Amino acid sequence: MSQDLTLNQRFVLASRPTGAPTPENFRLEREALPDLEDGQVLLRTLYLSLDPYMRGRMSDAPSYAAPVEIDEVMTGGTVSRVETSKHPKFREGDLVVGMTGWQTHCISDGSNLTPLPAGIPSPSMALGVLGMPGMTAYMGLTHIGQPKEGETLVVAAASGAVGSVVGQVGKIKGLKVVGIAGGPDKCRYVVEELGFDACVDHKSDTFAEDLAKACDQGIDIYFENVGGKVFDAVMPLLNARARIPVCGLIAGYNATDLPEGPDRFALLPRTLLTKRIRMQGFIVFDDFGDRHAEFFSAMVPWVRDGKIKFREDVVEGLERAPEAFIGLLQGHNFGKLVVKVSEV
Repeated sequence: MSQDLTLNQRFVLASRPTGAPTPENFRLEREALPDLEDGQVLLRTLYLSLDPYMRGRMSDAPSYAAPVEIDEVMTGGTVSRVETSKHPKFREGDLVVGMTGWQTHCISDGSNLTPLPAGIPSPSMALGVLGMPGMTAYMGLTHIGQPKEGETLVVAAASGAVGSVVGQVGKIKGLKVVGIAGGPDKCRYVVEELGFDACVDHKSDTFAEDLAKACDQGIDIYFENVGGKVFDAVMPLLNARARIPVCGLIAGYNATDLPEGPDRFALLPRTLLTKRIRMQGFIVFDDFGDRHAEFFSAMVPWVRDGKIKFREDVVEGLERAPEAFIGLLQGHNFGKLVVKVSEV
């Protein structure tokens, strides 16, 4: 006998953006899902993570991961509930984490699913502070940044999902931590709620001067999430043997041409050479995918004990995902951006 009919709503990539994505690059579709086969599970999406890397996946330019094809479901991390199971490892009601994308339901063979980690206070945390962003922050800082007590750490996009965790881990490790964020509200949150030593507003006309004043002993570690004018202000302040973990360059994700102004590229390799600086890009699950146990053993107690705080920016309803994602690339979100697709 057939199972009850399940209607899935999903956003597919309708066209590749030129510059900033627009709503026309996405198309909402509805489909009836087939009956389950042996070894499969039917999932209902609870939370969808929206992250800057998705902009790169909308492009067909060569990158570290294959692009989303036209008419394919937009990629994205999710927390889902198992609605029906014909898989020996999953039972109805189980909560799982996967990459099932921008859709309300999904049929999976289980190969891309992991059980929700035990002890998480809220399922959505598996997409943020205890998920990919948190692991990116922890691994990038501790393994590439190699912090030493008393050093100065500067964090770009300091109020965001990754940067907020980087700075708090830096404080735990005994660093002076200076954040960079957009606007007085975000800067106030970074200092008063997250405990950074200072935060500089990159929208200020005196941004470069303000950053230099906050980093009066120079910069030993710069956690790069942004690029653009933020990196321009950071570069002259870097100390000898500084380390730069590079996990994102959101300032240039929508660029269609080279930045205006003088060509400053020659200054970068000269700075790297003369100051013996290490600048390393990384993709967390490619480079540190075997270190989940290390990450959880450190992060879970810190979150439980209130040493690591986090903020979520929750959007209600899958239909709002394109609008929210476009805003993310413009810095409109405040905290980890997730879409609540359905009730737990």
